[in-house]
Amino acid sequence: MSNLFWLSDQQLAAIEAAPPKKRRGVNPQRNREVISGIIHVLKIGCRWEDCPLDYGRLATVYNRFNRWSKAGIWSAILAKLVVFDATDIQCIDSTTAKAHRCAAGGKGGPKTGH
Repeated sequence: MSNLFWLSDQQLAAIEAAPPKKRRGVNPQRNREVISGIIHVLKIGCRWEDCPLDYGRLATVYNRFNRWSKAGIWSAILAKLVVFDATDIQCIDSTTAKAHRCAAGGKGGPKTGH
């Protein structure tokens, strides 16, 4: 069983305009693999060195993440990938979040300065 992350066709279509197209040097290729690799590393929390080769060369994955971070491109990509759905909203209230008894002053109540 593989636990690799891959962008779906729908997700790739949503962010297609975000990566830079006209820049000096070589135009970015293999966007699906590289972006999926970057998201995999961030999602799993592994080191860049541990990024699976299925996503491409380590230097390519890291350098693209670094360069796009400095240029603010990730904000645009992630904003397009986020889907707001009211059914996904979860709230925590006081009936589900219990405080430990020491949070209220501990045993014997609050100390007075007599």
